[in-house]
Amino acid sequence: MTQLAAAVRNRADLRASDIAEMYALFAGYYADTSETAFRSDLADKTHVIVLYAGERIAGFSTVTLIESPASGPHYRTIFSGDTIIDREHWGEQGLALAFCTFAGTLKSQLPEVPLYWFLISKGYRTYRYLHLFSKQYWPSYRDQGAPAIKQVLDAVASRKFGACYDAATSVIRFPQSRGHLRPDFATVRENLRERPEVRFFLERNPNFAAGEELACITLLDASNLRSVALRAFTAGLEQGRCLETALDDA
Repeated sequence: MTQLAAAVRNRADLRASDIAEMYALFAGYYADTSETAFRSDLADKTHVIVLYAGERIAGFSTVTLIESPASGPHYRTIFSGDTIIDREHWGEQGLALAFCTFAGTLKSQLPEVPLYWFLISKGYRTYRYLHLFSKQYWPSYRDQGAPAIKQVLDAVASRKFGACYDAATSVIRFPQSRGHLRPDFATVRENLRERPEVRFFLERNPNFAAGEELACITLLDASNLRSVALRAFTAGLEQGRCLETALDDA
């Protein structure tokens, strides 16, 4: 099987054929979506992390950088939107590593400013990235009380989704589904249900299969990241510093 290659691309640089291929892949796994809605969501993003199997697009994640309001504390937030990986490549970490490297380059731009990852989980697979990547995140089965970062989550989720966001549960409930996993891909194997992070997700967002999404956040910082994610993030920091030095010397 061809190993996937990852590339971070500016959303504006995507060709029409790229977007059509991305939507075809996405629609194969998600119901209650449309190409119009997909393109509208994509237009709101700044970058896309694309996974290639040869010349074929086999996965992607759309992302955008959200700046904090000028009136409050200064922080930056990477928001992850539509994300999918072709089933034959489930288990590969190319997308995750590319995201962490990208996050590191963004952090290098303003190292003193907190950088958060804000994602909305349509299913437990996306939610598990938080458990694998970071030491502390919200919401989590490990926490007895809401940490300070929940205030950041409430702020960015409310700005993004308005009244659809329920701060008490961190769940986003749309009047009508904006895309949810097809039944074949929403099934959770019994052995996975015993994992604490999977059990927590299912308890916290029991209606995920109908399109409700769990809003999540974690701090993207070397002090909060684990092993492989930390190495990729550190590599991105170094790449960003090297690029800045090269531009200064040019």
